[in-house]
Order: sequence, then C-alpha cells, then structure tokens
Amino acid sequence: MLKLSDLNYYSKDDFVAALGNIFEHSPWVAEAAAVRRPFAGIGALFAAMTAAVDRAPDETLMTLIRAHPDLANKTQRATGLTAESSAEQDSVGLDRLSDAEYEAFERANSAYRAKFGFPYIVCVRRRTRDSILRDFERRLPNDAKAEMRTSVVEICRIAALRLDQLVASEDRLPVHGRLSTHVLDTHSGRPAAGISIELTELSDLGQSRVVARAVTNSDGRTDQPLIGGRPVPIGRYELMFRVGDYFAGRNVPTSDPPFLDRIPLHFSVSDPEGHLHVPLLVTPWSYATYRGS
Repeated sequence: MLKLSDLNYYSKDDFVAALGNIFEHSPWVAEAAAVRRPFAGIGALFAAMTAAVDRAPDETLMTLIRAHPDLANKTQRATGLTAESSAEQDSVGLDRLSDAEYEAFERANSAYRAKFGFPYIVCVRRRTRDSILRDFERRLPNDAKAEMRTSVVEICRIAALRLDQLVASEDRLPVHGRLSTHVLDTHSGRPAAGISIELTELSDLGQSRVVARAVTNSDGRTDQPLIGGRPVPIGRYELMFRVGDYFAGRNVPTSDPPFLDRIPLHFSVSDPEGHLHVPLLVTPWSYATYRGS
C-alpha cells in the first residue's frame, strides 16, 4: 500500500500515475485532486476526488461512465480489463458463471445498453451475483438522467474501495462491513465451543458458493468475523451449524439419530457496510436465532 504521507509529497505526475485509475481510465480526477494537497487523511483525499467528479460537466461524466466495462462480458474479458476491474468482477464470481447466469447477464447488459446507450455500472464488491441481476431489473425502468446519476454514485463507491485498498492512512473510509455469529448452549448455560460453521452464498441460477468455514472458540464465537475488512455483499446466505457432533462430543443424552444434527439458518444482507450478527441459541431439542448487531 502507498502511504498518504508519501503521496502528499509526490510530484504531480507521480501522484496521478499512482491514483490515475481509482476512477476507471480517468486520470483527470487524480489531477484535480493533486493541486489540493497535502491531505490530512484519506477521507479528505477522497472528498477532493469526488468533488472533481461533482464539478464535471455531463459530457465528461458520460465519458467516465462509458469507460467502464460490461459485467461478465466474455469478449471484453478476452481483450483485457484493467487490473482493478478484473479483480472486482472475479471477487464476485463473474469469471465463473453457470451457463444460465451468463445468459442472464448477456440479456441484462443488452437490454440496458439498448435503452440507455451506456454500460450498466454497479459496485460489484457490495453485491452477490443474484443481487446484481435483481438490480439490473430494478433500474431498467428508470430514465436516462436518473441512471446517469445512479451510475456516478456507483462509480464513487467503486473508487472508494479502490482507494481503501491502495492508500494507507490513519483514518479509514467507511467502506467495510462485518458478519459475525456466536453459539450459546442453553442446555448447559455456556458458550458452545467447537461447533463447525459454514457460511454459503446462495444462488438461484448458479452454484451456491462457500464463503467461510470456522469453528467456535471458548466464547462460542469465531476468532475472526465470517466476513470482515470488506463490504458484506447484498444477497441471500445460509449459516450451517453442526450441532449433532457438538452434543455427541459432550456425551449429552440425545435421540439416535439426533433430533438436531445440522441447523441451517437462511438470512439476507441488505446493508453492506453494516454489522450483521446472526447468533444461535441451541439445545439438543430446540434452537432460536435473532437479528443482532
């Protein structure tokens, strides 16, 4: 990562070279920010960059929008995306879609371009594949002016995450969320240690994807958040708790086979930058959960 304290004293050319693709193929944003140095923190740097975008005329904004690639476009991927765009699309699995998903994205991209004349833009790090397709449908009825504004908002979200990954500063941009859990054994009245947990991103058209695996510690929690240090993508998930092995390992009397073996909790995420806590309260015969924070 680059230190903000160093960037403050780079030459203008070096500053622009370092940050020129925070906004896709648009070094003019970094050029505008360079003259406002030094910055006290990354928040001030990002504010200077977004201020340059806010001041830009519509023609320049349309050029910025059109600089972005379509999502899951095989032809564009073959000819080469920027390193940033490639990493972003790969992070959500757009490089390994099912045939049904590829067809759905192709239809959505074509319909969107046919209506608006520019690519659909969304910050994919904040969404699952299913959520992106639903967002396509939600935005398609809009008019071009509204979509232009929405596209700029999404571009700024993309830029914030790129800047967060590239520049180290004492302050942080508010771009990270957290998903956590804990398990309470209400049969013994103690935290449940040693329960295997699996978090899966659910999908309608493609394969569901395992996001994290963990085992609860002595506090009944995982050592690290199931998702942390990044947005928690909007979408549907399953948390699977293997409680049968846990109670068997503690010689707790149960039926054979156990009444509760694996407990799947299905839930949805709607706030990528929030903290969602999904706990489990369990006995050999019952369980409960709630939406924590």
